[in-house]
Amino acid sequence: MCVRGLSKSYATPQGPLPVLRGVDLTLEAGETLAMMGESGSGKSTLLHLVGALDDADAGDILLDGVNIAGLPENGKATVRRETIGVVFQQFNLIASLTVGENLAFQSRLANRYDPDWMARLTQRLGLDNLTGRYPEQLSGGQQQRVAIGRALAARPRLLLADEPTGNLDEPTGDAALALTLELVAETGCGFLMVTHSVRLASRLQRQATLAAGTLIST
Repeated sequence: MCVRGLSKSYATPQGPLPVLRGVDLTLEAGETLAMMGESGSGKSTLLHLVGALDDADAGDILLDGVNIAGLPENGKATVRRETIGVVFQQFNLIASLTVGENLAFQSRLANRYDPDWMARLTQRLGLDNLTGRYPEQLSGGQQQRVAIGRALAARPRLLLADEPTGNLDEPTGDAALALTLELVAETGCGFLMVTHSVRLASRLQRQATLAAGTLIST
């Protein structure tokens, strides 16, 4: 992934509010990067732009040679299905689907469902005996493992995580991150994680800091 000159503002009654100001960033396949910064620094906005969930005002987001920022909405939808996996702080599991169905959801959308990989992923996540349950029947840590598995089931080129351990206690969060890093290494995808925690950020290969929409360190 290569981000060049990425800028984003939001409209307010007082006029445009700049959130990102010409951010440049690179992330190689198989590399892990923690994005830190205070609330309002632009971390989540950056993640949403890279994840093709929002439109930038200016700049490029290159993934496998494709400029995501320049794609129409149907093109962005294809990227979200086939190229990018996202793990949210709130898990965002589908309540009406079982664990097994949630795990397979994105890979089926992307026409990349692989029974062997799904079985291995389910086993690695410790969910073998839970595939028939529904999200409401799981603990927070179990729900997060389902969310991680769903995001990785289609073997994305890039995995994004927005405060993925924010709703978990420290031991459970640490275990979830450790498992994520193991699976990222196995799949070879890039991993960009937004976090407030210096301790968790130190577990990743690189750290970067956003302040007032500007990248001040990498």
